[in-house]
Amino acid sequence: MEKTTNKKALIALAIGGFGIGMTEFVIMGILPDVAKALKITIPQAGHFIAIYALGVVIGAPLLTSIGSKWTSHKMLLALMVWFTVFNTLSAFAESYYSLLVFRFLSGLPHGAFFGIGAVVAGKLAKEGKAAQAMAVMFSGLTVANVIGVPLGTYFGHNFSWNLSFLIVGFIGVLAMLGIYFWIPALPKSSSEGIKKDFLVFKRVELWIIIALTTIGTGGFFAWYSYIAPLLTNVAGYPENMVSYAMIIAGVGMVIGNFIGAKLSEKLSPMKAIIVCFSAMVVMLVINALTASNPIVILVVTFLIGAASFSVSTPLQMAIINASKGSEMLGSSMNQSAFNMGNATGAYLAGLPIAMGYSVVYSSYVGAILAGTGALIAVGIIAWRRRKARLNITNL
Repeated sequence: MEKTTNKKALIALAIGGFGIGMTEFVIMGILPDVAKALKITIPQAGHFIAIYALGVVIGAPLLTSIGSKWTSHKMLLALMVWFTVFNTLSAFAESYYSLLVFRFLSGLPHGAFFGIGAVVAGKLAKEGKAAQAMAVMFSGLTVANVIGVPLGTYFGHNFSWNLSFLIVGFIGVLAMLGIYFWIPALPKSSSEGIKKDFLVFKRVELWIIIALTTIGTGGFFAWYSYIAPLLTNVAGYPENMVSYAMIIAGVGMVIGNFIGAKLSEKLSPMKAIIVCFSAMVVMLVINALTASNPIVILVVTFLIGAASFSVSTPLQMAIINASKGSEMLGSSMNQSAFNMGNATGAYLAGLPIAMGYSVVYSSYVGAILAGTGALIAVGIIAWRRRKARLNITNL
């Protein structure tokens, strides 16, 4: 009998992804409100973004390895309980330091959840549909940018910033219920043990893919971090247009996510990565050249969103393929790399602006980073082919 995809289990993973996507990005929309309520400056409030990313980077390998002897569905449930508790507590933070601690703890399960979830999604899919199953899980993250983040921003701005995190906590409860009732009993996260799992880090290709993810996705964040001044200072839109533009980008992310999965199946993960990053380069350069046109910039915003998130599933599949025997640990590291790309892209794109250049140069920086990611992927394919030729020669 042919295996069928467990759609309910994928929906449970997508709900978890929705909550994670919302908490990661909603803070950007309510930053001034949080700063005002806690009586701190906006730059200080920006630390809540950075500390969350730090939590992701640290938590991904740490929690995945600690839970390596747990069954996968129990580990996913434990991670979502953790996520729900600390996001809910964030709503009740009364000081800069308490919210800083809760944001860090909220970020810890992020990478492990997506890392383990991606492998689980692949196992729950029918033959040849692993990429599509992973895309369903990641759709939660992309849909969060269309619905969750604008909704959380609206409530946070018009009522209280605390509501934004209470909504995230509620979504976490829904994800917990979905995981408990819909995800079947699965084998242990790892049968090898922590020590053997960590041997995966001796593989050169794994580190190259981590660098590829960090640098390439940094291209998206170089652009996305400065989308507000790009729209207001260059395109001439009023400030309230930024939220709508982010929704447009979010719709692009949703569509691009599934396009990337299809490309992974039609080509290969690494070839799909080259196509997606190359598309990002083209769109980011067009964005820089046409940013003053208010109509074109919205079209390009959609296309950049699509190109940027089309690479999510191919990257996840590439790192899983490079982590055979320790797939969940390797998979979780992709989320660490993604968040390092967040910090790297935002920082590098800010340098020309700090030097007095126009904000459009952030898109050029993004194009360089995405282009570098594509070149690294080309290098990996060339290295694999050379390695294969040497193996044949030595036979």
